Amino acid sequence: MSETTADQPVEYFLQDMEYYGRSDRTRAAYRRVLEDFASFLDSRSTGFDEATNRDCMAWIHRQRGQSAESTVATYAAYLHRFYTYMNSVDAFESNPMTLVMEELDERIEANPTRRDLSVREMRAFVGEITHPLDRAIVVTLLKTGMRVGELCNLDVRDLRLPESPAAAEYDLSGRPQLEGRGASLFVSAAPTRGQVTHGERRTDSNKRKRSTVIPVDDELAAVLTEWLAVRPDAHSPADPLFVRTRDHWGSRLSAKAARRVVVNHAENAGWHRTGGGSDENVTPHYFRHFFTTHMRDRTGDRGIVKYLRGDVAGDIIDTYTHNWGNRVRETYEQHVYSLC
Repeated sequence: MSETTADQPVEYFLQDMEYYGRSDRTRAAYRRVLEDFASFLDSRSTGFDEATNRDCMAWIHRQRGQSAESTVATYAAYLHRFYTYMNSVDAFESNPMTLVMEELDERIEANPTRRDLSVREMRAFVGEITHPLDRAIVVTLLKTGMRVGELCNLDVRDLRLPESPAAAEYDLSGRPQLEGRGASLFVSAAPTRGQVTHGERRTDSNKRKRSTVIPVDDELAAVLTEWLAVRPDAHSPADPLFVRTRDHWGSRLSAKAARRVVVNHAENAGWHRTGGGSDENVTPHYFRHFFTTHMRDRTGDRGIVKYLRGDVAGDIIDTYTHNWGNRVRETYEQHVYSLC
């Protein structure tokens, strides 16, 4: 670890963010948050490399008296990303935000004022969607709980459908992590905005703490097979799973375009209003909330739901990885809701 890294961790982090292509506006937002946290640590006579999870939680608690819950969540995510990166370059020995984020994830999802849609209502919503790409986007988000950027970063190699007609037309055996898993999706933690993954510079980042294998049930497999039957040839050497069918034909679907698809259908259903807040509007993030809420209620197993969402790391996720077939797949298939 260099002296500059140790003495000026915020400057080191922000400089690397600039190298990775993050905008001036984004870097300025990180600077405000990190300098506020640094000031808070100074008041407690400690530094970034000595901060504990209790220091982080105390700072977040202070933010709640000044900002909206969504803003607090953003600040926490900034701090977590900072520590994750600095830990990865060996500037710090640990990430005190790991435990904080695991607990905060559950708290953020529990919004009592958020629109509460039943599985029956969501099933009727999905039934109105006929375009193969739109249907595949919506059903994949609803049945996996993944973020919209993670969906857009999926490549064909990340899908395994061993008994599907699509398997004969596409090479669905490219991921060794899916060997012996049956129908499943591999959601990598690697893709980062501005960096090249599988020969393509990505425009969206995945935010998983660890890569995750998510089961694909018969319903989702059928929807993805229908999409692959009409999917245009991809322009990218990475062979993205979801590509555009309207403008920029065959290019990777962006998170912005996928959000627009969801919002258009939500507007048609009366579930989205311009100017409405997160407690009212249905968006891709709402789908993640829907998945979390209903799967927690159905399984009674928070650990598996956190694994599927990509919210856990270290030994916890290894437990589910090593017992994937007997625990994750069986629990998922037994309890996942039907939408089609």
